[in-house]
Amino acid sequence: MKRRPVRYTLLLARSGGGSRALSLPGWALLLLLALLGLWTGANLYFWQKSREARALEARLQALSQEARRLSLALEAERAKNGALTEEARRTQKELEALKKSIEELRRRAGLPPLNVLPVRYQEGGKGGASSPGEALALWGEVRAGVLDLQRQLKEVAPALERTLEVEQSLPRGLPLRGYEGITSFFGMRKNPFGPGYEFHDGLDFAAPYGAPVYATGSGVVARTGWMGAYGLAVLLDHAEGYQTLYGHLSRLAVRPGQRVERGQVLGYVGSTGRSTGPHLHYGVYRYGAPVDPRPYLDPLWASR
Repeated sequence: MKRRPVRYTLLLARSGGGSRALSLPGWALLLLLALLGLWTGANLYFWQKSREARALEARLQALSQEARRLSLALEAERAKNGALTEEARRTQKELEALKKSIEELRRRAGLPPLNVLPVRYQEGGKGGASSPGEALALWGEVRAGVLDLQRQLKEVAPALERTLEVEQSLPRGLPLRGYEGITSFFGMRKNPFGPGYEFHDGLDFAAPYGAPVYATGSGVVARTGWMGAYGLAVLLDHAEGYQTLYGHLSRLAVRPGQRVERGQVLGYVGSTGRSTGPHLHYGVYRYGAPVDPRPYLDPLWASR
């Protein structure tokens, strides 16, 4: 008996309408189901791949933003290192200028000069440091230079103070203010009180009676009072064996043993002692021997 082929009927119904029956052989239904499964699987596959692509795109965008942030941070760090390096170079040059000043102070203080630079600065470097290590190394040199200059200043300061104290003590300038006329110079002169010549061991300044007389250097009052031909006078002891004498005064303003500073009033012009009228006798002595006071006056007088 011959077997009849298997057929399947699909009933298609429409909402609000009639229905329709579709008869399909078995192999066609299987093919339709296979195609439907393949289409569904393909959709699922591509949906999954699209989801993975969107996740990768989001990750890539995040990584791109992080890379940009790191790039900006690196540029900022390089700029910071460059500014730090330039500041260190400027500081080095300032330290070298300060070293020259210290050398001058050492010379004035009587100390030997230094042969080694406190900061090892080399010309030729352009731009900033390429790494934080270079900037830190440069600042390390600057720091070493600062410490060396601090050590030098501690060494120079006491000697310089002594030198400045000696300089301040040495006679310099005029003993009168506003009265610079010299009536009698240092050396041999005609005797104003009789015939012949005599040695004059100072300078005579014309000034009115009572004009203040000033110390030309800091020192200690060695003696005051009547000093023979100089009349009422003041004798000051200075550094380096110097002494200054202010004679023919009318009145004293200091006492023996008193410490005086340059420019301090010692007394007032008079005409005491061997004098022909009000004036000031000003004498400078070095280790007890009289010297010409003109080189110790203001440069204007020293050049005359």
